[in-house]
Amino acid sequence: MKRAAVAVVATLGLFVFVQLGALALVQPFMDAGYQTVEDPSDPTNSLLYLGAILVATVVMLAAMKFGVDRLLQGLIVFAAVFLSFYVFTVVIPPVLTTAGVNVLAVGAALVLGAGLLVYPEWYVIDAAGIVMGAGAAGLFGISFGLLPALVLLVVLAVYDAISVYGTEHMLTLASGVMDLRLPVVLVIPLTLSYSFLEDSGPETLDDGERDDDEERDDDEERDDKRSEAPDGSEHSDGPDEPGDPLDRDAFFIGLGDAVIPTILVASAAFFRPGGEPLLDVPGLAVTVPALGAMVGTLAGLVVLLWMVMKGRAHAGLPLLNGGAIAGYLLGAILAGVAIVEAVGIAPYL
Repeated sequence: MKRAAVAVVATLGLFVFVQLGALALVQPFMDAGYQTVEDPSDPTNSLLYLGAILVATVVMLAAMKFGVDRLLQGLIVFAAVFLSFYVFTVVIPPVLTTAGVNVLAVGAALVLGAGLLVYPEWYVIDAAGIVMGAGAAGLFGISFGLLPALVLLVVLAVYDAISVYGTEHMLTLASGVMDLRLPVVLVIPLTLSYSFLEDSGPETLDDGERDDDEERDDDEERDDKRSEAPDGSEHSDGPDEPGDPLDRDAFFIGLGDAVIPTILVASAAFFRPGGEPLLDVPGLAVTVPALGAMVGTLAGLVVLLWMVMKGRAHAGLPLLNGGAIAGYLLGAILAGVAIVEAVGIAPYL
């Protein structure tokens, strides 16, 4: 029970850090001109982003298949440096500039990248993940209007379910990428002595029962695990008989599980359905619908953790995105915002 409490509280804390970071970055990003699309209300923006995710997934799977893991590592570290630079440029005052570039922001981003390459311990991974997660959610939040953000969350929730329960390629991707010790996961240690650098067999939080991923790489190996029972029936000691998910030194959850629902949080704060005013929270862009999306995401996370601790594999985004959307709509209703405005379809009616 102590481990379960640590896992739940720490995971909720990491998600809250990403959410609050995104809300703090919303207005600075907009003031800096970081909005990435010309028309944030265009729902096809979501489809373009989904296409980019699919292409990136194929590239990463191909890189692992053909043994060019270091190339994949370099690309992800570059993405981490790139995203963190966006964050640091609006956080670190431009007291030292060269050719209009914030030198201290560049230096901080490079230090983060060097830390990931040289010493990717769990606290380095988590710190980088929070910076990347807040930055990505903030950037997409100001670039995706309410309708595109909702479309994105729904489509990605369906995709996540298919990739985990159907094709299972997301599990393969998670297992391969985690071996490279990169900030694509958030790490929650359950013991004081835990070291991510010495962890030889990390498991994703959403895949608690897969104690030996290599034994389940293909159907032939699954068949090898079956044995003939005395009564002639087949018995399998595979996924139907999971071990204790708390019998480990750390939990892992995908960084995307924190980022994707937070996009709606940031979008709700920036685009303010129905002209909803900001709440009086210093340094944060918070509206009642955005607060509802935050609470809904955390509620979905609690349910996800409860399900995972029973020892079953589960896709995260259906619960997390579903909670974010439900919380957002409830917050919009409480704020007196019409549903057609909350979902961004009023201009089409």
